[in-house]
Amino acid sequence: MDLVTPGIGLIVWTTLIFLILLFLLKKFAWTPINNAVKTREESIRAALSSADKAKEEMLLLQADNEKIIIKARNERDSLLKEAKEVKETIIEEAKQKAESEAKKLIEQARTSIKNEKFSAINEIKEQVAILSVEIAEKILREKLANDKEQKDLLDKLLKDIKLN
Repeated sequence: MDLVTPGIGLIVWTTLIFLILLFLLKKFAWTPINNAVKTREESIRAALSSADKAKEEMLLLQADNEKIIIKARNERDSLLKEAKEVKETIIEEAKQKAESEAKKLIEQARTSIKNEKFSAINEIKEQVAILSVEIAEKILREKLANDKEQKDLLDKLLKDIKLN
């Protein structure tokens, strides 16, 4: 049983050593530990505070970014709309120019065809006149081959002139 029950001397020395250790720890360890813990708490608070500020700034930047993105989209949409309008204008102008050129070409073709038609008709008339003269000449030569027929023809023509 002696092993289980401690002696009074042991209890006194253990208590004395414990109190000395407690005093030494308070003087040399707890104050620096408490100071380190307080410094650590302050640095954590400062870090949390700066993190909150960074979070707020990030939210502001995100809002600004969204505004910039919306503005860029609006500008892109307006540029696309303007480009589409320019494209449609160019296409319309090209159509009108093509129609105008087509009308001019058709009118020139009609004028050219009309001129060619008149030229062909005149040429045919000239050829008909030449052929008529040649035919008349051949007929007259044949008819007027002898003197008697020439005289009869002249008499007949003179009678027609006198009547007119």
